[in-house]
Amino acid sequence: MAYTGAMGAPLQPPTTSLSSIRQVKLDKESELRIEVGTETSLKLRLLNGTAEIFGTEIPTEIWISFPPGYKFAVFTWNGATIEMDGTTETDYTADETPMISYVNVHAVLEGRRNCAKASSAKDPDSSQGPRVIVVGQSDSGKSTLSKMILSWAAKRGWKPTFVDLDIGQGAITIPGCISASPIEMPIDPVEGIPLDMALIFYFGHATPSLNTELYKVLVKELAQTIERQFAGNAESRAAGMVINTMGWIEGPGYELLLNAINTFNADVILVIGHDKTCSRLKDVLKTKPNVDVVKLQKSGGVVSRNHKVRQKARNCRIREYFYGLSNELSPYSNVANFSDFFVYKIGGGPAAPRSALPIGAEPTADPKRAVLVNINRDLLHSVLAVSFAKEPDQIISSNVAGFIYITDIDMQRKKITYLAPSQGELPSKYLIAGTLTWLET
Repeated sequence: MAYTGAMGAPLQPPTTSLSSIRQVKLDKESELRIEVGTETSLKLRLLNGTAEIFGTEIPTEIWISFPPGYKFAVFTWNGATIEMDGTTETDYTADETPMISYVNVHAVLEGRRNCAKASSAKDPDSSQGPRVIVVGQSDSGKSTLSKMILSWAAKRGWKPTFVDLDIGQGAITIPGCISASPIEMPIDPVEGIPLDMALIFYFGHATPSLNTELYKVLVKELAQTIERQFAGNAESRAAGMVINTMGWIEGPGYELLLNAINTFNADVILVIGHDKTCSRLKDVLKTKPNVDVVKLQKSGGVVSRNHKVRQKARNCRIREYFYGLSNELSPYSNVANFSDFFVYKIGGGPAAPRSALPIGAEPTADPKRAVLVNINRDLLHSVLAVSFAKEPDQIISSNVAGFIYITDIDMQRKKITYLAPSQGELPSKYLIAGTLTWLET
C-alpha cells in the first residue's frame, strides 16, 4: 500500500493543521464511503478494530495516502475507529451494504477451490477451480466486487487469475487492453495490481463497437494462453479465475458477453443489480447444469460517472502508466527514425458479408487484418503498443510488452519522438496503433 513509513513503523500524524484530522467510529458491518477532494490527497489510518478496503485489510496505525478524486469505502465486520487527515468531497457512514451476500459468494468459491485442490492430488488434469464472471451495467461495482473476491481468496493462500475484459477503463493496465494477471497477495487498494506478471493484448480502442470481431479474437487468444498456463500449473487451475466485464450489456454488447462466458468456460456468473440481464442469462444458460447465475445487490456507494468523468479517468490511467500514481516514475524521451519502426493498425472497418457481394467475391476489408500505416502527424499524441510479434502476421495473436506515447513527429527529418517507461531500444520494431490518444498536461 502507499504507506508513509519505513519498516512498518507507525508514523506521527502529517504536519498539517490539527483541525483537518478527524476520527470516525464505525459500528459492526458498516462502511465509511469516501470521495477524496479533487485538489488534495487524503491520509487515512486504522486506530483500532479491523477494517478493509476492497477486501484488503488495513494495517493498524499506519497512514495510507489516497490521491485526489479517489473513491473508496472502508468496511468493518466487527467495528473500527478510522482517522482521516485531509479534505473529502463527501464522506458518510452506511450500515446497509451487500457485503454479507458478497462474502457468502466467497465462501462458496472457497469450497469449490478446496474440492478442485483435492481432486488435483488424484488427477491434476481433471481439477478446475471456479471460473467467475462478473456482469453488470457501467458503474455497478463490477471491478470492486472482482477485487474483493480476489483479495479474499489471496488472503486464504490462493493465487487466482484476474481477467479484465473492460477495455473502457483498465483495471490492470491502461484502457484499450484485454489483460490478465495472477493475484498472489490481497490487492493494494491504492496502487492496484502489479504489472510484472500481467499478460496484455492491445485492442487499441475504448469501446469494442469499433471492431467487435477483433475484440472476440483477442478474448480467445487470452483465454487460450491462460488455458496453456493452467495445464502446467495445478495450483493456478484450482484457484480458478475472476473475470471483470464491460458495462455494455445490450445488443452487440450482450453477444460479446455470451461469447466471453463460453470462451472462458465460466461456471459462475455474478450479475450485479440488473434483473433483465440475470433473467436472460438464466434462460440461455439453462441447458448447462454446471453453470450458476447469481443476482447480487448493487452497493449504495457506487457512484455513476458521465462521459467526461470517464474520459478523465482514462487519461489518469495512461498518465499513471508513465509517471506513476504519485509522479514517482521518470519516463524517458527517445528519438528514433521512421525506418526504425513498423506501425500497424488492425482492421479497416467491418467486412461486408459475403451474401451482399457478387458470387465468388471476397470482402475487401478484414477487421482482423494488420495493416501497415505510414508514420505521419496523425499519430501525434497516440498511445502505441509494443508487440512481441516476430512477424507482421503474428501481431494479432501476440501479447504486448508495453506502451509508448508519441510526443512529436518531424516529417522533414523523418524523426519520431516518444515517451517510454524505460531507456534503451524497444523490445520490438512492431507497434500497434488504435484510436487511443492522450494529451499530456
